[in-house]
Amino acid sequence: MQRLFLFLISLSLLAGTAQAAATPAPSALADTVQLTLPQAEQRFVQNNFSLLAQQYNVTAAEAQIQQAKLWDNPTISLEQNTYNPTTGKHFDMTKSGESIVQVQQLFSIAGRRKAAGRVAQQNALVEQFNFQDLQRNLRYQLRTTFYDLFFKQQTVGAYDREINSFRRTVAQYQGQYDKGNIALKEVIRLKAFLFQLENERQGLLTDIAGQEADLRVLIRDNAGTYYRPQADPSRLQGLGVGSYSVEQLADTAQIARADLRARQADVEQQNQNLRLQRAIAAPDLAVGYVYDRAGSYIQNYNALTLGIAVPIFNRNQGNIRSAQAQIESSKAQLNQQQLIVQNDVQEAYRLTQQTNELYQNTNRSTGDFDRLITGIEQSYAKRNITIVEFLDFYESYKNNLVLLNQLRSNRMRAFEQLNFSVGRPIFRAE
Repeated sequence: MQRLFLFLISLSLLAGTAQAAATPAPSALADTVQLTLPQAEQRFVQNNFSLLAQQYNVTAAEAQIQQAKLWDNPTISLEQNTYNPTTGKHFDMTKSGESIVQVQQLFSIAGRRKAAGRVAQQNALVEQFNFQDLQRNLRYQLRTTFYDLFFKQQTVGAYDREINSFRRTVAQYQGQYDKGNIALKEVIRLKAFLFQLENERQGLLTDIAGQEADLRVLIRDNAGTYYRPQADPSRLQGLGVGSYSVEQLADTAQIARADLRARQADVEQQNQNLRLQRAIAAPDLAVGYVYDRAGSYIQNYNALTLGIAVPIFNRNQGNIRSAQAQIESSKAQLNQQQLIVQNDVQEAYRLTQQTNELYQNTNRSTGDFDRLITGIEQSYAKRNITIVEFLDFYESYKNNLVLLNQLRSNRMRAFEQLNFSVGRPIFRAE
């Protein structure tokens, strides 16, 4: 009964292994394209929909500058009598009929148009900085996705090599079992471990599929291309913080961070808005001309008109106080953003140092494992080691590669986080 039970388990594991082996890799389902980071960034800048949408916002804000500087349109009015009782004519357009023509132009006497133009200019500047900050955020997403994919695909390659090697081992021992040379439980242990490896590989492929989709969105690719990021391992390994201090990077961030510059531009915009509201408090001057053909004390009456609102009740007090409050609010937000930027740089710098130090102090060579694998397989075939020792070595080999690639990915993410916090790509490996 026990042998039958073990045999059924063996069949189920074998079926699962066969199904996993029959599952095609992503590269078999779509075109595979090698992609370097500069190529990805070029396509990102040219094609990304989010950047394109924000660029239209910048263009719209710049158009408001022109609109704010335009003069008010003149007003022309015409008055014509509908019936002249003297001549008995309707709409009498002759010299004896009454016609009045009036033209009026509004003039801003306190520099309201210039003030409105300055507000629009600052608003366009804020939108431009928002565009740069969006680009900074999306570029960080692009670069981290690129490196995550690069190292995960390296890990998948390690799984593929180990799985292929282990499949040969399973096939050999299945043959030995069929000949009655080894116990069924040993074959089941080997198949169970192989099944575990294939399931772990499939989970990794699922993660890669999600990041491939993110990459295609960032560079605007709707063809379903499967990308294989390419990077120079020697340049990745040589990356370091160098002689940069956290104080230098923090000072650079105060100048380079687009979100901080947007806050600074917003403060200036609110200052210009206060000037605009004070200019609006001064009344505009209305200058006009009136021609009255027959309705005045003389025929063909011509007159110049001047009009101005008397600022007794409405002196724009509420809008001026609101603008003053907005200035203080924008200053507080600027101070908050400056503090955020400083702490971002400090934390990113500390994390980068820690991760890079761990990486540099780690034995990154897998040569020892690669050389031992053949000897371990031979020792197991000669029954010099037990199946537990054999599987333990394979588990250690796999974990070493997975953790090493994860450390490499975390290290590059830390450097990209530091670039992101500074606002400028200072640390690059391409």
